Amino acid sequence: MSTRLYVGNISFKASEDDVRDLFSQAGEVVSVKLIKDVATGRMRGFGFVEMSSEEDAQRAISTLNGKTFMDRSIVVNEAKPQERRERVYPREKGGFGRGRKR
Repeated sequence: MSTRLYVGNISFKASEDDVRDLFSQAGEVVSVKLIKDVATGRMRGFGFVEMSSEEDAQRAISTLNGKTFMDRSIVVNEAKPQERRERVYPREKGGFGRGRKR
């Protein structure tokens, strides 16, 4: 079973292939996903790496956490499940006009 890792403080110049090459030193990499800003398309400085086994994931954490990668000290730990967030729609909160007629 694969294990998903959080990787923080990634250089904005890094590509998914760069991160895959780095993590392949610790074991078999299943996938790499670097997070981009929706509005600008620029890297946000963090991402997720899925390793093929728990052993590979633990090896990656122990060998790569705090390691300098592209002039930045990266943070590697096991990813937490994403929390469900409630969406708030602008019309429900009120705002300018608050429904009054002109």
